[in-house]
Amino acid sequence: MATAMGFGRFFYTPVLPGMMSGIPLSAADAGLIAAGNFAGYLAGALLASQGWATGFERRLALGGLLATALLLVAMATTIWLPAFVLIRFCAGLASAFAMIFTSSIVLAHGQGRASVGALHFGGVGAGIAASSILAFLVHLMLGNAADGWRVNWICGALVVLLVLLIVSKLLPQPVAAHSAQAEPPMRWDRPLVLLTISYGLFGFGYVVTATFLVAIARAANAGPIVETGTWFITGGTAAISLFLWQPFADRFGLVRSYLVCLILTAAGVLGSVWLPPMIGILSGGVLLGLTFMTVTSHGLQIVRRLAPESPRRALALMTAAFGVGQIFGPLIAGWATEWSGSFTLASVIAALVLLVAFVLALPVVRPFEPLRGR
Repeated sequence: MATAMGFGRFFYTPVLPGMMSGIPLSAADAGLIAAGNFAGYLAGALLASQGWATGFERRLALGGLLATALLLVAMATTIWLPAFVLIRFCAGLASAFAMIFTSSIVLAHGQGRASVGALHFGGVGAGIAASSILAFLVHLMLGNAADGWRVNWICGALVVLLVLLIVSKLLPQPVAAHSAQAEPPMRWDRPLVLLTISYGLFGFGYVVTATFLVAIARAANAGPIVETGTWFITGGTAAISLFLWQPFADRFGLVRSYLVCLILTAAGVLGSVWLPPMIGILSGGVLLGLTFMTVTSHGLQIVRRLAPESPRRALALMTAAFGVGQIFGPLIAGWATEWSGSFTLASVIAALVLLVAFVLALPVVRPFEPLRGR
């Protein structure tokens, strides 16, 4: 998870400022490249949800990691915008395969142990933190060299290859699956519709900061230590966030945990551009890390309980809604930044979208009231 997601999917964030200045890329270009990656992730998630992969999960998981490494190298070989978009689309597909098929193996072996899931998905944050350290080390070696971004991509690929060797030894064979029965059609009642829309809007709102946070720090001249520290803190808090939020969810319920995290995410998005640079950027990283994995996880747990007869269909539709939001988020943020000349307008739009997501999810509390915690 650390390499498939932390490097394959989110390494773009700390490398982006060097690409914007070294190639150069505009904010709109950067948003288009990010959208390509999220489109690939959505395509990969939808493909992986089908039954064709049964029995091949381990090979596909390892193949996804290998493809991730090769595609990281490919990012260092071009400066052509359409090539960047295509490479990142393929990287999104590869990271989705690696994440989904690895998760299907690990979670099946750890069934009944909640700590396994929290530790597994905490790998995303650990990878984000590790990628920030790598980007900082490259900066120490090369300073602001125009081609430093190329070295970042190559070094990231080497990390993924090293982890691939380890994972290939440790990843067990998948648990034998029973033939899945066809699920009945979805029953689209009001709470399910509202939650799905809310989840998609969250995908739009969080990804603006998740894509441009380090670029915001660079634009504010916060310095390389703040840039690295912000992304490191984001990853570190994300790695432990599910453990931190579980007592709250156990006491007040998953929906309330989901709602509180939406508000905190919105506060972090606004704080990153409205507060003084160092405080705002660091607080934005902390609040993003504390919330985005929790909203993702709790949203999926909630929808499984709202649609108990059709859990796979519900998860696929939630993933699709989330993926669409992630595609449009960086696109609109890039255009807004290009038009306004700063990241403030894009962040305000993202925060407003998150507030709408909060309002839409409020009615879900009542039907979910008896289902507290896990």
